[in-house]
Formats: sequence, structure tokens, C-alpha cells
Amino acid sequence: MKATGHPDYHEINVVMTDGTKFTTRSTWGKEGDTLNLDIDPKSHPAWTGVHRLLDSGGQLAKFNKKFAGIGLKK
Repeated sequence: MKATGHPDYHEINVVMTDGTKFTTRSTWGKEGDTLNLDIDPKSHPAWTGVHRLLDSGGQLAKFNKKFAGIGLKK
């Protein structure tokens, strides 16, 4: 096996969205670099169950405008 076939695997620091920190091994960055996460399991809707729809005049707004008069009859 070639000696140059493997990426540099080293320790980095990870900072989650709530400020908690931990150390892990990764090929990202350089030894001792800090990775600041924008989304993690504490803030992502897939894990929190809280979904927010952020749309400013895009596809969601078009859909709501097009189907505004349609509703379930009781």
C-alpha cells in the first residue's frame, strides 16, 4: 500500500451551536483547528421535531397564494 494514500487524520476541536465543545479526530483542517457548527443535532429540525418554514416570497409563498381558497369542509 502506498504511504501517500491516506489523508492526514488528526485531532480537531468542534464547537456546537449552543457553545459546547468537544475534541474529535478528522481529516478536516489542521491539527488543533476549531470547527464551528451552524447546524447540529441540538438545533436541526430532524432531531428536535421543531420545523420552521423560512421562505420570503419563494416557492412556499407561491403555493400558499395559489391554494389559499382550498380547504377542508367541515
